[in-house]
Amino acid sequence: MGESTAGGNRAAWREKLRVIIFEADTDAGKAFDVALLIAIVLSITAVMAESVAWYRVRYRPALDVIEWGFTIIFTIEYILRLVSVPRATTYARSFFGIVDLLAILPTYLSVLFPGSESLLVIRALRLLRIFRVFKLGRFLGEADILTSALRRSRQRITVFLGTVLILVTILGAVMYLIEGEENGFTSIPRAVYWAVITMTTVGYGDIVPRTMMGQTLAAFVMVIGYSILAVPTGIVTAEIVEAATSKASAITTRACPHCLTEGHLPQARFCKDCGSELEHYESEEM
Repeated sequence: MGESTAGGNRAAWREKLRVIIFEADTDAGKAFDVALLIAIVLSITAVMAESVAWYRVRYRPALDVIEWGFTIIFTIEYILRLVSVPRATTYARSFFGIVDLLAILPTYLSVLFPGSESLLVIRALRLLRIFRVFKLGRFLGEADILTSALRRSRQRITVFLGTVLILVTILGAVMYLIEGEENGFTSIPRAVYWAVITMTTVGYGDIVPRTMMGQTLAAFVMVIGYSILAVPTGIVTAEIVEAATSKASAITTRACPHCLTEGHLPQARFCKDCGSELEHYESEEM
C-alpha cells in the first residue's frame, strides 16, 4: 500500500513538473518559459561579447564564469525535461530535445577542443519557445476580416523575422569560424552583419569571404535571400484568404505527455497525433 502511494506521489510530481516545463497555460509554466528565454538571450549575448576582441581581452574570466554558469543551468533544465516525461527518448529525439542537447555540448567540448564554444549561438534556436508563451492562437478570434488578417499576419511575420534573425546569427557564427579575423570577420557580430547584408541582397562589399568554403556559404546565403524576400507578402495574403473563409478556434499550449505534441484545442481529450488521452487541469489566464 505504501509503495503504491509513493509511486502515485512520484507520478503526480512528474506530471506537475511536466506541465510547468512543457506547457505555458499555467502561471508557473509561463514564469518558467519567460525565465528560460531571458537566460537564453543573456547566454547568447555573453557568447557574442566574447567573440569581440576588446571584451575578450578585458573580461575573459568573467565571461567564462558566466558561460559555465548558464551551461550548468541549461544542463539541469535538460535533465529535468528528461525526468518529467514518461518516455525520455521521445523528448531526446524531438527537435527541441536535440537543440537543447546541442545548446550545452559545445561548452563541455571546448575543454577538449578550444574554440568550439562559439557554436553556442545555436541556443538562439531555443528562442522559438517564446511563441508558445504568447499563445498566438488566442489572437485568432472573430473579428473583421481585415483586422483579423492583420493581427494574424503580424504574429506570423514576427515568427518569420525571429527565424531570420536566428538564421543570420547561426550563419554569421559559421562564417566567423570559416574565415576568421585574418579575412576581416573579426567577431561574430561583424559576421552577422555580413550575413544580414548578404541575405537582404544589399551587398555593400566592405567585408567579403576569401576562402572557397566561405564563398560557397556566401552563395548559399544569397540564394536563401531571394526566397525569403517574398515571404511577408505571402503571409499577409494567405491570412486575408483564410480570415475570409474560416473562423479559427482558440489554441492552447497543452502538450501530449506521450509524444509531446503541442497546440491542442481547450476541449480536446485526446492527442491529435498519437491519440493518447490528454491530462486535464484548470488553465490559468494571464
